[in-house]
Amino acid sequence: MISFESDYINGAHPKILKRLAEINDENLPGYGTDHYCKSAKARLCKAADMEDAEVEFLVGGTQTNAVVISTMLSDYEGVVAARTGHVSTHEAGAIEYTGHEVLGLPQEQGKIVPETLRSFLADFYADGNHEHMTFPGMVYISHPTEYGTLYTKEELTALSDICRDYDIPLYLDGARLGYGLMSRQSDLTLADIARLCDVFYIGGTKVGALCGEAVVFTKKNKPAHFMTSVKKRGALLAKGWLLGLQFDTLFTDDLYFEISRHAIEMAEEMKRILKSHGLNLLMETPTNQQFPVVENRLLERLQDHVAVSFWEKMDDAHTVVRLATSWSTKESDLAALDKVLSELIPN
Repeated sequence: MISFESDYINGAHPKILKRLAEINDENLPGYGTDHYCKSAKARLCKAADMEDAEVEFLVGGTQTNAVVISTMLSDYEGVVAARTGHVSTHEAGAIEYTGHEVLGLPQEQGKIVPETLRSFLADFYADGNHEHMTFPGMVYISHPTEYGTLYTKEELTALSDICRDYDIPLYLDGARLGYGLMSRQSDLTLADIARLCDVFYIGGTKVGALCGEAVVFTKKNKPAHFMTSVKKRGALLAKGWLLGLQFDTLFTDDLYFEISRHAIEMAEEMKRILKSHGLNLLMETPTNQQFPVVENRLLERLQDHVAVSFWEKMDDAHTVVRLATSWSTKESDLAALDKVLSELIPN
């Protein structure tokens, strides 16, 4: 059985495991106060070309989204997101559990269209009853989106400008940020994202780390007593050095970008293989997630050999599934996929 079920099916990059083994007997203070966290924060700020950014490490993506959103919003505010956004669909109500509503917007290929956002905000404040409604207090996007699509620099700039006009923060979920930045179609850099967003996070869990995400506050806007809030919400790791060491390793010698580029190269080859066997894609995605539309009878046979993720029902006879490459995908994995499809789909 080969697996393309997700981009966190393997452990961690060997360089991370090597460093963890090297420091295993070192005595280190807890809760991110160690020198590895300090070094990692400096490396991240340099990579983002924002030396005065504030960086904090959290244990996972769901916890990061819930903590960032709940600590940056007032109790009468909600977060605006695409209806297909991760916080709208795949967080098991984690945001609502903090007491904040997710305000869903229509989307195009997983993205919030700037004109849609501006119209929504204008209509909200034009409504004479808006004091009785949940206030839009933040805009959430992910890059890549749930469908593996990317915002352009023009689109992100437009969203940023709208948020500035309404004095609300723009928050970018970067669970797969490395794969977005290294896409052949990306015109955004990490520095662009730091400049245009008020807060974003750099995903480690899906991009080479055992676990962990690095939250970057870019406008001297980190909520007061943030660590206390993180702990209160169950997202503070006592062995904080585990997170710091991993990000310190990922951002040494451009490892994060190197392994992300590898995933993109593997995804491009996967796309070629899928198309060569006559499989249509739900949409063209330039990142590490691919979404073929598979006839249900074929899917039953395919899943005996290849692990994939269910995405959505296309119609009564077809299902959209997701196949994801990652930093750990091998050419032999793709060759095995090609062989299985050759056996299952006659020429």
